[in-house]
Amino acid sequence: MRLTEGTLLGGRVRHDQQKSGHRTGIEPVLLAAACPARPGERVLEGGTGSGAALLCLTTRIPSATGVGIEQDPHQAAIARHNIAANALPIDILEGDIADITPEGRFDHAIANPPWHDPDATASPDMAQDSARRAKPALFTLWVARLAAPLRHRGTIHLITATGTTSDCLAAFTAAGCGSHTILPLWPRAGRDPKLVLLGAAKGGRAPTRILTGLILHNDHGYTPEANAILRDGNALPLSRRVGCPSAPHHNPPPAAPNR
Repeated sequence: MRLTEGTLLGGRVRHDQQKSGHRTGIEPVLLAAACPARPGERVLEGGTGSGAALLCLTTRIPSATGVGIEQDPHQAAIARHNIAANALPIDILEGDIADITPEGRFDHAIANPPWHDPDATASPDMAQDSARRAKPALFTLWVARLAAPLRHRGTIHLITATGTTSDCLAAFTAAGCGSHTILPLWPRAGRDPKLVLLGAAKGGRAPTRILTGLILHNDHGYTPEANAILRDGNALPLSRRVGCPSAPHHNPPPAAPNR
């Protein structure tokens, strides 16, 4: 397996990836930033891939621990390689999320589930195609499996395509997770969001909240708010407004993170 060396969070995290095929974007970094884990808490991730989200999360939060579920044995091996390189407290469970039952209780769960149209043109890379393509009732299955080991009031967060929002919120409800939050990720000010961060709490009863969201890019690259997360490792709490689309920033941000 040929790997390319890389980093996340401005060089704080070593993150190697396979040279070709499925490669990590900014989604797992944003997902990790949205998880409100505290020191000492346990986080479960579905579809952990090469481990980027849990690597970023356990780097940002001292003594937090992670468990990742990954079906692809090659990706699981890369995740273990990255975990060892960073000496972080993360375990990888290899297998289908439908068949794996993690031990113990978790405080939080995260996932970037496959969301591409199952009828779209297939990728020539079979592993990449499997990692991205949503099967029927996938969101219901993933949310149910991730929510089952959560403690009461534990949180679950997904990063997914905006077109899947209603299916994901329905899956939250079916799994007994309420207090839904919706945070759009605007590619630029004035453009429709393609991705959204969704959150819920097990046993939550608060009304659904739609947050202002985060603008990712301006004319100079990443916005300062995006760079604070992607490069500096800041949190992205789904409890307040960030990066109002009506007020884009024009100051050049620092360099984007290496991937």
